[in-house]
Amino acid sequence: MQDQPVDRSEQGSGRMGVLLWPLVGFAVLALLFAFALRTGEPSRLPSALIGKQVPVMDLPALEGLTDGARAIGGFASSDLAKGQVSVVNFWASWCGPCVQEHPFLVALKEKTGVPLYGINYKDQAAAARRFLGRYGNPYTAVGVDGNGRAAIEWGVYGMPETFIVNGEGKIVYKHVGPITAEALEAKIIPAIRAAGSR
Repeated sequence: MQDQPVDRSEQGSGRMGVLLWPLVGFAVLALLFAFALRTGEPSRLPSALIGKQVPVMDLPALEGLTDGARAIGGFASSDLAKGQVSVVNFWASWCGPCVQEHPFLVALKEKTGVPLYGINYKDQAAAARRFLGRYGNPYTAVGVDGNGRAAIEWGVYGMPETFIVNGEGKIVYKHVGPITAEALEAKIIPAIRAAGSR
């Protein structure tokens, strides 16, 4: 009996197919995820904290931050339950979208007069002070979240995120991503008004 010659080209193409299919599958999944991220509305991400008390926290002040001669302090969760609506904004100097949204935070302060509390996330104090010096400081107080624990407690997905808190210290609205001119007028200011009328 004679041995049949083995066609090496068929063996090679079979191995290539075995190696190629996982790569094709990965590429298809990557495209699906990219499409979902681009077409999704990040501000629609659910928050389990809506209607609940703000997480218990006591954040230290941003070192060296002043308003003229007055030092600007940090804040605690109890500061958010003093009978008036407030806004809490997570931000960082290294965050590009935070730069984009900052003029709208300044406008929010001017239009509504509500106290804005900034939570500076995993940042360098000098860089955070430079950021506020350059773009303006709309914050009543700035607390430092150096280790990211406050962001975890608040369920923050990424920088920036903004929360509206009613006078009882309950979170009533969450905005994921940078505030835009449209979001300010259509979502944020109406949510502040609604929180104040409850």
